[in-house]
Amino acid sequence: MDYASFLRRHIEEIIPLTDEEFETVYDCFVPLAIEKKTYLIRAGQQVLFEYLVVKGCLKTFALDDTGNEYIIQFATENWWVSDYPCYMQQTPAELSVQALEPGFVLRTTLEKRNAMCEKVPKMNVFFGRKALGGYMASQKRVLSLLRNSAKEKYELLLAQYPELFQRLPRKTIAHYLGVSRETLSRLERKKQ
Repeated sequence: MDYASFLRRHIEEIIPLTDEEFETVYDCFVPLAIEKKTYLIRAGQQVLFEYLVVKGCLKTFALDDTGNEYIIQFATENWWVSDYPCYMQQTPAELSVQALEPGFVLRTTLEKRNAMCEKVPKMNVFFGRKALGGYMASQKRVLSLLRNSAKEKYELLLAQYPELFQRLPRKTIAHYLGVSRETLSRLERKKQ
């Protein structure tokens, strides 16, 4: 897999880089193949990395005291993922990140990210726009959870990310929507 081309295209959707700038940026990343069910971050462990998904699908989630899973987000190709408050503060994770499919990611440390932004200042613009996009998506998700019915949440996910319904088990989608598997089945039957 050509990680360099992928990363350059990804960054240059927002900012242009010279070849020299890109070499500096690329040197801050490590490519990593991941298997299905691999944990990139485990709740309670130190958060050392953030990841750019090159291929595959990851979930960010939390477990309550009784073992119920609450999926915060899915991260597919071109998405960044970490437990960001803990990553930025270098504290133990509150969330876990796990691969739902085999895939590839590019990872970097906070130290390398900071060095990258110091050597190539326009990367601050890139990361700022990515952070703002992530914040906006997170806010929309919270509002959807608060305002929308199960049917509305289902229809919104189907409209925004129809490929997830082809890639993920229904149980996983039900967890994300905060509904039972049976409720998801009813919603799907009504949609047909």
